[in-house]
Amino acid sequence: MRSFHAFNASIRKFVYFVSIHVHVTHPFKRCRTSIKGLHSLQQFKRRKSHTTNYRKMAKPTVKSVEKRNDNPKVYMRDKVANIYRILKYSTWDSAQEQLKTLPLKWDSYTVNQVLKTHPPMEKAWLFFNWVSRTKGFKHDQFTYTTMLDIFGEAKRISSMKYVFEQMQEKGIKIDVVTYTSAMHWLSDAGDVDGAVKVWEEMKEKECYPTVVSYTAYLKTLFVNNRVEEATDVYKEMIQSGLAPNCYTYTILMEYLIGAGKYEEALEIFSKMQEAGVQPDKAACNILIEKCCKAGETRAIIQILSYMKENRLVLRYPVFVEALQTFKVAGENDSLLRQVHPQFSVESISDKDAVKFVITDSEDPLSIDHGLVLILLKKKNFVGIDHLLAGIMDKNICLNSAIVSTIIEVNCNYSRPDGAFLAFEYSIKMGVNLERTAYLALIGILIRLNTFQKVTEIVEEMTKVGHSLGVYLAVLLIFRLGSARRPVSAAKIFNLLPEDQKCTATYTALISVYFSAGSADKALKIYKAMQRKGIRPSLGTYNVLLAGLEKLGRSSDVEIYRKEKKIMQADSQSRDTVPVEKKICDLLYAGDVVS
Repeated sequence: MRSFHAFNASIRKFVYFVSIHVHVTHPFKRCRTSIKGLHSLQQFKRRKSHTTNYRKMAKPTVKSVEKRNDNPKVYMRDKVANIYRILKYSTWDSAQEQLKTLPLKWDSYTVNQVLKTHPPMEKAWLFFNWVSRTKGFKHDQFTYTTMLDIFGEAKRISSMKYVFEQMQEKGIKIDVVTYTSAMHWLSDAGDVDGAVKVWEEMKEKECYPTVVSYTAYLKTLFVNNRVEEATDVYKEMIQSGLAPNCYTYTILMEYLIGAGKYEEALEIFSKMQEAGVQPDKAACNILIEKCCKAGETRAIIQILSYMKENRLVLRYPVFVEALQTFKVAGENDSLLRQVHPQFSVESISDKDAVKFVITDSEDPLSIDHGLVLILLKKKNFVGIDHLLAGIMDKNICLNSAIVSTIIEVNCNYSRPDGAFLAFEYSIKMGVNLERTAYLALIGILIRLNTFQKVTEIVEEMTKVGHSLGVYLAVLLIFRLGSARRPVSAAKIFNLLPEDQKCTATYTALISVYFSAGSADKALKIYKAMQRKGIRPSLGTYNVLLAGLEKLGRSSDVEIYRKEKKIMQADSQSRDTVPVEKKICDLLYAGDVVS
């Protein structure tokens, strides 16, 4: 195994080569053609050459026009859609009978378009074999490659290999697109050696790789940390006269970010633009998501600046991840919010919300997010309740920011039922809410003077790593004492981290037991506080004296009055007073035991 230093040297060598060759690549338009789309394009070009020159056609007669109106033209997309419906919604026996009755001549282009609609995999294979037996039809590299892609995407690698072997046995032309597809799916399934073998076979057959092929192979090598080989392949691509496209650069930067080489990744990000290749929305999403996993905010900021200039946006899940990354790093997220105003409930417009649903319609979760934003904007809280109840039954999980926002808005509009429905949803789906959402729930309970669920809320809050803080903990314990709920107050106190079990919180718990009429338990807490070395403050003695006097414990009153005088004399000689003691003294300055 290579040493760590040798591995780093490989990365530096690769980065150096990429950086000096970025400038020599010629400007070109972004290549958006996927592996799957190349054959369709070739088929289209091939068919176009056989089309009739319509300019030379004679003007249609009245009779021909009438005849054409009687038999309206059926477009290919409608034919393909009809076949897809037959394959998807009918049994295979029924589908065969329906396919036989179609007034359609089967050719390679039609079959390929049907397969690309992704009917159920088993029926796609049955259709593939059925159509091969129809009169006058013969599969070619286009239909075979699409079938190969269907099996590869489903991770049915043995079936994919079978299709590939059939092509070889039947003498079907295997072109660069087929080789690239096979290589990609083998690599995706973890068969790196198989992917390398396909690459080598492609070159032995003098089937020259395209930029898509090189990019797919580079990704295979990078994912498996074969940096030196990747460097050689990249050199070969440049020397062959192929210019890297946006996806090629994205693969390079994604690997460098994963390897902790942020400066080098940002350098490529800048230089690719100088070479005429503009990072697209997909590239920015991939890079920012990778930076979030690495906790690298500086690179995120530079990419966000580019996105702001070019009016690009993140997908909502990536936006939330970036928001959390800034929060953990303790950095300002204003640029992120400026680039994505549509994700803010306060600033989102109905038009933007609808656009959000449409543009991210490939992600079912994004549709639910968009619907929630629309409903929040319209203040349709009943609609949100129904939506939450529906997706809860279907186990669809919204992200933390959305659920937290629902809770906060419901609390702001005094809708405890809606807020607690969202809270129950978060527990069932395992969603960790933001701290402000938990505090909003506690706040509405305090305002309504009802505390049935307060312990549950604080328990969930503690589980996800949020804390009340000393000041809020004291207020909550005090309010529970006023409501005559000492058991709940004790549970809240026990849930606090050790550094928050201080003078102020102990004093609050002591006041709870005095309010409940239990002087012995109050004094027991006070003694436990002393044993831990936590010194009482003026507020603590105010609580002790007021509670003991109210319960008729005159002998104990005199004892603690003397302790109070000693403490006051001692405190005068001190320059500073701890924060928790200041909080305690401010809150318990007078007779606070009710």
